[in-house]
Amino acid sequence: MEAAGYYQQFERNVKIILDALDAGLDVRTTHLNTSLPIEVYVLCEVLNQGGENFRLTTQGLDLLREFAAQYLQHDSATEATMRRILEDKKSMMRTPEGRVLTKEMLIRRLEFFNEAARLVNVMRTQHALGSPPQSRSGNGLALQK
Repeated sequence: MEAAGYYQQFERNVKIILDALDAGLDVRTTHLNTSLPIEVYVLCEVLNQGGENFRLTTQGLDLLREFAAQYLQHDSATEATMRRILEDKKSMMRTPEGRVLTKEMLIRRLEFFNEAARLVNVMRTQHALGSPPQSRSGNGLALQK
């Protein structure tokens, strides 16, 4: 999917993830427990680089809820900032690893949220079908020895 597709689906993807978490989906044993807060933080840094003013004060998965609340308050301005960042082919930002294109940082975050929403949908379907959680299904037990 192109960046424009990820951008258009971003709000829907965040809602899918939040709906699953609100419904009680347990992501503590998955990479989402760690990666979601990190990706939200990086996304805020990218958007702030583009002129937004996201301020996050919580930790863990509550970071996503706090971001979503701030995003929904200023959704049209934030969408305009995203569009502007995606159109700018030269904007750079500093990261601990060096300088990177702001556009690429945003695209990677949008891709992450698209993939996370897809994964959450799969997990919800598995749960609805009565599948055991992956931590208890036996997958990977041979690798732990």
